[in-house]
Amino acid sequence: MSKAKIKEYFVSIQGEGPYVGYRQLFIRFCGCNLNCKYCDTDFSAESGYSEFSPAELFKKLDTDGFLENIQSVSLTGGEPLLYVDFLKSFLPLLNGKLSVYLETNATLSKKLSEIINYIDIISADIKLPSSSGHDLMKVHDEFFKLCREKNVFVKVVFDENITEEELESVCGIAEKHDLELVLSPVMKDNKPVVNAEFMQNILQKAAKIYPNVRLIPQVHKFLNLE
Repeated sequence: MSKAKIKEYFVSIQGEGPYVGYRQLFIRFCGCNLNCKYCDTDFSAESGYSEFSPAELFKKLDTDGFLENIQSVSLTGGEPLLYVDFLKSFLPLLNGKLSVYLETNATLSKKLSEIINYIDIISADIKLPSSSGHDLMKVHDEFFKLCREKNVFVKVVFDENITEEELESVCGIAEKHDLELVLSPVMKDNKPVVNAEFMQNILQKAAKIYPNVRLIPQVHKFLNLE
């Protein structure tokens, strides 16, 4: 039986994207296949984790009341799709009673295909070359082809290094797949690293290319929540 390294699990408020404000159960998986410079999440197994089989994790969450009074279960990380064998056994245990919200870097389309029938909402984090060091647009494009029938939105985390070309690329891929685009500034010490004028300028430029775009910072950081 496949086991997963779980960094933490907790109930809190979703602070990013169009589902901001919803009460969710967050299950954070260890590990990621990328190494983005702005990443502010400790998902490393080196600093501690708990290991569960699918049945063990479900029993723990159910017994301790984590599955009550929530809008959805957020699979986050790191990159949850690295644990697709675990998820293939864990997600059916939820028995369709709760929506499943996948937070992913949108690079592992083959793994997504194995569990997509259990996923309801996909928060796809497009990685800019200025932050990831890699041009992943073709990889993201293949990912979005797979999840057209799902509720998907695109999130782009940016700082002062975002380029005109990058902005055009993310707007182009969002328009191609008819996805809502959310721009989110990098946060440091609970404040955006760019000023209000810069954020307004980026939003204005994006909206000229693709109107279905919003600027939403990480609200949970303003509220001092996990």
